[in-house]
Amino acid sequence: MANARSKTRSADSKRSVKPAKASSAPVKPAPAKSARGKAAPLKSAAKPAPAKRKSAPAVFIDPAGETAAPATVGKSKSAAGSTTAASRAPGKQAASQAAKTAGARIRAAAPVLPENIALVLQGGGALGAYQAGVYQGLFDAGVAPNWIAGISIGAFNTAIIAGNPPEKRMDALREFWDTISRPNVFPATTFGQEAHFAGLDADTRAWLDTWEAWRAIVEGQRGFYQPRTWLGQDPFAQPGPAAASFYDTSPMIATLERLVDFDRLNDDGIRVSVGAVNLRTGNLEYFDNTQMRLDARHILASGALPPAFPAIEIDGEFYWDGGLVSNTPLSQVLTASPRRDTLVFQVDLWNARGELPQNLLDVAERQKEIQYSSRTRLITDTQRVFQHYRRLLRELLEEIPEDVRKHNPWAQHAAELACDRRYSVIHLIYRDRAKIGHFKDYQFGRVAMREHWLSGQSDIARALAHPEWLQLPHGESAFVAHDATAP
Repeated sequence: MANARSKTRSADSKRSVKPAKASSAPVKPAPAKSARGKAAPLKSAAKPAPAKRKSAPAVFIDPAGETAAPATVGKSKSAAGSTTAASRAPGKQAASQAAKTAGARIRAAAPVLPENIALVLQGGGALGAYQAGVYQGLFDAGVAPNWIAGISIGAFNTAIIAGNPPEKRMDALREFWDTISRPNVFPATTFGQEAHFAGLDADTRAWLDTWEAWRAIVEGQRGFYQPRTWLGQDPFAQPGPAAASFYDTSPMIATLERLVDFDRLNDDGIRVSVGAVNLRTGNLEYFDNTQMRLDARHILASGALPPAFPAIEIDGEFYWDGGLVSNTPLSQVLTASPRRDTLVFQVDLWNARGELPQNLLDVAERQKEIQYSSRTRLITDTQRVFQHYRRLLRELLEEIPEDVRKHNPWAQHAAELACDRRYSVIHLIYRDRAKIGHFKDYQFGRVAMREHWLSGQSDIARALAHPEWLQLPHGESAFVAHDATAP
């Protein structure tokens, strides 16, 4: 920026994360108890920005201090059982040493972190296991977002993470994906032996993927959705907006209520934003726990993709999947007010760039990729320009005498628009095993789920291998984006 000042203003709230000290035994901090008897969120010495409710500071969590023992998650009061989802989850088969190494490198570098760390999760159905792998990599590296925003399957992952205490989040994610990756009626095709299917040849794997997608259509997915025809209902009748769909998603409400503590989601300090489309207005709306109390309906509404899933009624209005208008909440995070220095992990499941389709199946796949890709580069380029002008305006205002700034209405309005905040976006796009075909968003087979998850771990580990990316831009630049999965 021309004539930009390089000085650092006191208005920028920053925290320096010190390297973790070596210890012979892992030690977990003993959190204070809140009035509700739950563990209160860890607090930072930095004063939070003004808001309607206090957000938890973005902190580093040492995974060495977390227990790996199976634990009951959310509001479930029953024991997890002798054989838990954690013991069967894909993350258990492959060590997350890369992410832990990256975390050690980050702590050694002691980067200055912004006051706000956001995790932005795109919609993409079955591909959402990739986001779970990304979160596991962040967790293993000790990076804890304090704002999670999601659309569709991203909203489900958001609820699972924010609705559990840190030590139970990975168990909850594993149990969630372990549940919804199972067919609704008969046992899983692979009978829990997913790792043995990793080396299948391309033709055999294509048949397996097609078979799993067919089962998802005919049987539904356990704890997620089931065909209405199995329930004796006619989807072509006139049942009303809450039942005009091919599938019934009431099983997902039970799954969310079992795995998510919505009191914690609303009160624990992590900001949660999920987007859905109002059927009456056609506008994208965000349900945000800084403005309302969220429950399972808000999460389910964000993933109510028609005509497969029915609209969800909330306070007299009906909502569909937010991906119909925008498949990413990135703009919501970058334009939030009051603006704060922010590090964003943007996790996309659809790649806008692709190959030319050669047949009708390719056409169907490419159409979905273009329709549901987030236009993330357009959003970041636009926000980069906006932030450039906001900072330029701030610099110019400082050249105007103070008495003029106080009394001139145009100067006062300019002060409202001006901003010297800085943003860093780390962008991840799932590319590894995304060539399943046009049904990759509803192919919930356990082999594919395992691959999606491990790919997310691998990609975030590569991103965290650059500790400098966690730092905010300096000098003239107020906005920077890092493409962590660029080919």
